[in-house]
Amino acid sequence: MTELVDRLRSQAERYHAAHPFHVRMNDGELSRRQIEGWVANRFAYQEAIPIKDAAILSNCPDVAVRRRWIRRITDHDGVDGASGATGKGGGEEGGIEAWVRLGEACGVPREEMLDHRHVVPGVRFAVDAYVTFARTKPWVVAVASSLTELFAPDLMANRLAAFEKYYTWIDPEGLQYFRNRLFQAPRDSEHALEVVLEHCRTPETEQLAYDALAFKNDVLWAMMDAIDRAYPE
Repeated sequence: MTELVDRLRSQAERYHAAHPFHVRMNDGELSRRQIEGWVANRFAYQEAIPIKDAAILSNCPDVAVRRRWIRRITDHDGVDGASGATGKGGGEEGGIEAWVRLGEACGVPREEMLDHRHVVPGVRFAVDAYVTFARTKPWVVAVASSLTELFAPDLMANRLAAFEKYYTWIDPEGLQYFRNRLFQAPRDSEHALEVVLEHCRTPETEQLAYDALAFKNDVLWAMMDAIDRAYPE
């Protein structure tokens, strides 16, 4: 099991935190247009996360896993009575609404986020591929693809610090999504890793888990490639 964990963690080197666009972002080198373009495109991925998680739930026969995994959906969709994408109501908001508010803080109007008018084809294709993967692969393999969350806290911490230092034109209240993920991502990755280690106990299933995480890294990297090309320096 330790060997599998080490193999999975070794993929941190392929995580999109190392993408040149992200490196420039954290160094404060992006223009306002590039930040806006990234936020608007990334929203397509944010909206797909609970759909991906619902697909995993629909294939999962394990009640205990479902009871914990469903929290991911409410983390992003919010709970009954939340403001949500319409801006109405008064309950607890989720990650999707938090990302819309990030877009607004960066200067992207809510309606332009919601109608995906800025989403480039490469991002759309990558997001669709990830949702299809979650729907069609064995549920444990789909769970393994979510393990990029192992690497997310460092990315979120660095991104938050960079935004607060370099992009001071962004309303700090709009950065709440990043703050939330600092504790959500470690919690979620811990559970996903437990599931993978419990169910992947043969060389074949271990390789499937490794390949699933590699696929997810490819999805995230492809998104960044598409955004980088659409919003050059």
